[in-house]
Amino acid sequence: MGITEREWRDGRAVLNAGRDRLGRIATDLYPGVPRVADTPLLCREGWVPAAPLPLEDVQLEWDAAPVPSAVADPPDGLPGDHRTYAGAMAALAPPAVFEDRPSYRLLDAAPPVLRFGPARYFDGVNVGESVAHELAAGTGGLPLRERIGDPCDLGRRTALTAITTVTVTASGSYVLHWRDPAKVAHAGGLHQVMPVGVFQPLNGGRRDLDLWRCMVREYAEEFLGTGEDYGPDFVQDEWPFHRDLTAARTAGTVRAFFLGLGVDPLTLALDLLTVVVCDDAAFETFFGGLVAVNDEGTVSRAPFDGTVPEPMQPAGAAALRLAWRHRAALGITPG
Repeated sequence: MGITEREWRDGRAVLNAGRDRLGRIATDLYPGVPRVADTPLLCREGWVPAAPLPLEDVQLEWDAAPVPSAVADPPDGLPGDHRTYAGAMAALAPPAVFEDRPSYRLLDAAPPVLRFGPARYFDGVNVGESVAHELAAGTGGLPLRERIGDPCDLGRRTALTAITTVTVTASGSYVLHWRDPAKVAHAGGLHQVMPVGVFQPLNGGRRDLDLWRCMVREYAEEFLGTGEDYGPDFVQDEWPFHRDLTAARTAGTVRAFFLGLGVDPLTLALDLLTVVVCDDAAFETFFGGLVAVNDEGTVSRAPFDGTVPEPMQPAGAAALRLAWRHRAALGITPG
């Protein structure tokens, strides 16, 4: 016998209220899997380079017709006539931002080479939030998690990627985010670094497989509060914000690096970890208008001193720890 919509909502509420606690439980389910920088973020050998890679050295490959994932759109634990987890969320507990946009699926990772294929945002929600909800519901057994198996096997599920960026000033402060569970579908109630965004093409249109271009859009949206709809005539290369920030990167006053990648033990979300180091004057030029609240939560500045705020999303904790480990090479001199 299936569950009722009320029971599903109750399980969703338990998940959103306890992601930190549930994440710790999920971490213990994978005792033999390597971790990123002694955090709960799961990884494979070779996923974290020994030193930061300049972002331009990361090579992105494309496979237009990849093998379908082994586990997709699981029906486990859904109430009534709902056929996918995203469908149940849209009807019963929709967050403020929830659209099924085209996204990129990571197919293989051997840094500096990453291979991607096409996907939709709800592909990740349907598996990741289902497997987290299953743990939160506590109804006995974890059949979906067991079917998925190895969390770092990129063929077992559609492994959507987010780009998680620590933005640090050369003098040693970074931008911190608290993700409001009423506004987001993933990682609500946890701290995170900024910006973070699902790796997606511009406006859901043609393939736009470029980490930096995606990061620039997230900077505008999360730091400055701009909208996500750029319009059909938008050309990113002609956008003054993109041109100026890219010119600063070329000049070396803004520096971008790839740190590695890893998997969240609770939701199996996969994050590409990056760091952007800004000279203090460049930070003020581009981000002096930093918002206090954005579409996903609240924003603040924090000292870059090797500590990690609690509770924090594993990807953010891993990115912070790696950036701190490599602070000298990155040109960061905390006061």
